[in-house]
Amino acid sequence: MKKFHVKRGDAVVVISGSQKGKSGKVLEILPAKQRARVEGLAMMKRHLKKSQEHPQGTISEREGSIHISNLMLQATFDASKRKKPAPAV
Repeated sequence: MKKFHVKRGDAVVVISGSQKGKSGKVLEILPAKQRARVEGLAMMKRHLKKSQEHPQGTISEREGSIHISNLMLQATFDASKRKKPAPAV
């Protein structure tokens, strides 16, 4: 089993890709693909066919996965130079 710099429950920031700058909590690690699911990020639509729970069928949204290399721990990001300074009031 591979060891990654993030684990389930960690607060992370996306440092590159279409979700760059957004943050969330890691819900799941997918070690075989070196990817992670982050709460509220990379949302994708899933079409569900008719069933007892959904008599009409439905389109549900759920988190897609983001490659581990595009994630950085929130604490590390806050301590780094990448964080933009707060605007002066």
